[in-house]
Amino acid sequence: MPSSQQVIRIENAADKATLSKPQKEFNRLTRKIESLEKELTDYRATITRVQQQIQTVLVPLQTEYHQQRVSLVQLFDRAYESGDFKANERKKLADLILNLAFELISDYGREDLKPLYDKYDAQGFDATNAESDQQTAEAMKELYGAMFGIEFDEDADVGSPEKFQEHVRQKMEEQQTAFEAQQRAADERRAQRPKTKKQLEREAKKQTEERNITKAVRTVYMDLVKTFHPDREPDEAEKQRKTEVMQRITEAYEKSDLLALLRLQLEFNRIDQDHLETLAEEQLTYYNKILKQQTQELQSQLYTLQSQMAALSGKSVFFVSSPVQLEYSLKLDTQELKRTIKSLKSDLAAFQDSAVLKQWLKSYRIR
Repeated sequence: MPSSQQVIRIENAADKATLSKPQKEFNRLTRKIESLEKELTDYRATITRVQQQIQTVLVPLQTEYHQQRVSLVQLFDRAYESGDFKANERKKLADLILNLAFELISDYGREDLKPLYDKYDAQGFDATNAESDQQTAEAMKELYGAMFGIEFDEDADVGSPEKFQEHVRQKMEEQQTAFEAQQRAADERRAQRPKTKKQLEREAKKQTEERNITKAVRTVYMDLVKTFHPDREPDEAEKQRKTEVMQRITEAYEKSDLLALLRLQLEFNRIDQDHLETLAEEQLTYYNKILKQQTQELQSQLYTLQSQMAALSGKSVFFVSSPVQLEYSLKLDTQELKRTIKSLKSDLAAFQDSAVLKQWLKSYRIR
């Protein structure tokens, strides 16, 4: 049986109710780890599928959507020049052109629209964009100053989002360096103070626990190493097999993955069910501490992936927290984009008629 499918449980065939508290905790933690491992595997596989679908389905739709918006800008430009519209209607058309073109140029790189934008803005796109960036930068300065206490240098060049983020990164690093220096100084002062008997006892207990936890993992590791180290194996085929097994053993040990090491022991008959059932309570206590840490690490890995997908999709973690939700979110985005493109095409066809466009402009408000 592959190690990834090996089930680790402590079971008392005669009476499960007689399991001790550490034994029950061991079973609870191993079940939790197995569940989290499956969640991570499924979630990563779903991310791969979703990323493929984004490239093959969503990106082409986004390209089509932006092209339809470009066509709408060009239609408004032709209408403005046609002479069929009154002054207030042309003012609205100019506002629509500027708003749509600015977003398409600044956010989606449609540089080909710059001449059209400049036609309706005497200041020109580049100057307007620089002014907009500066206003955004000033607002962000106030926000970051209030939230993180960052003081921006007067001569700092933060005129673009990239430069602003770089300056913030440098300031945050400076703050972190200063904080760490303060922490080290505080730790040194605390270390110089005489410690109480209880403090010394707590430290000694903690150090003993850490040594025993490390020893617990290393004991399992060394049992496997003694059996599978390939250096003294004369048979080439067996040496190759042992080398592959040792790679799995080493990988698990470097990650302090106790469950993976126990799975390997069971897989290769280094231990059996009786061994698990007769583990000493103290040994189980250390095993449980390690398994609890593994559980927390797996939960952190899963949340990190969920947070990354939430950031990419612009949605909260709640809406992308499982493979089903992740794929459903992509499905909704795709359907919404298709509806929007269909609506844009319908508008483009309808606005070919000046009367229809005039009627629509009546409800448009310049902001």
